[in-house]
Amino acid sequence: MHPARRLWTTLEPLHDVVYFAPGVRDAGVSIGLKGFWMTYFAFRAAPLGPVGAGAVVAAFAGFHSAMVAKALPGAWSRTTPAACLRARSSVSRDALRAAGVDEDACAWAVRRLAPVIAQADPTGRPLFAANAELELPEDPVAALWQVATTLREHRGDGHVALLLAHEVTGLEAHLLQVAAGRFPDGVMRSVRGWPEDEWAAAAERLRARGLLDSHDPSCLTEAGRTVLESIEVQTDERAWSGALAELSPEGVEAVVDALRPSSAALWASGILPEVNPTGLPRPT
Repeated sequence: MHPARRLWTTLEPLHDVVYFAPGVRDAGVSIGLKGFWMTYFAFRAAPLGPVGAGAVVAAFAGFHSAMVAKALPGAWSRTTPAACLRARSSVSRDALRAAGVDEDACAWAVRRLAPVIAQADPTGRPLFAANAELELPEDPVAALWQVATTLREHRGDGHVALLLAHEVTGLEAHLLQVAAGRFPDGVMRSVRGWPEDEWAAAAERLRARGLLDSHDPSCLTEAGRTVLESIEVQTDERAWSGALAELSPEGVEAVVDALRPSSAALWASGILPEVNPTGLPRPT
């Protein structure tokens, strides 16, 4: 496994508590937000400031614009980005602590990873750059959550750039992942807000390009597998060359080893669903 992907499989679960922890919706409601999805969009977009739906559709790459527009910019009439930053940090910290992550390991990992963030080139990585500017909390668990978040957004921004380079839209990327068996069809369409007709139209475009099977649109062609694999491989490579090479393969292994007990405790807590839209595999 590429060291960039290896680190992602360790850090992504730590970040993902901000989506799946039981208290997330209530944390949003407590600062004036309305429901889970407004909380999701406001919390994740908060480092960018009080942005509208268009900026988030572009940066998140994969949500239907109407779904985002139900949350933004309306969220900013109810609360502020600063309040969202505080709330998302607190709820994530509390969820990780409740799951049993090791505070000393968190502090050690932050010391190793924060310099990687500081030296990374932010060009073309808006979510990374916005998160990288945030001051790290003094609490080591909250600090690790923010470091994990910043690095996952670095990887995500690079992934979006590679979709563009391969002439694949965010919607089409979902369809390729579904055809590869990585996500259930109905689940992904629903949680990203895509109507059936637009989903079907995207599938037709991919069939016309020879990326989905013309007889069975739920299957990738060889060309489709090649494109998807190229995107994934280059996502790892760009994450590495754009930031993580500063850590070195040995440094990655050291961080993974230090956080392994915390990762195991988090998975054992049941917070993270086995099937999830991030494509995060449970360690075997």
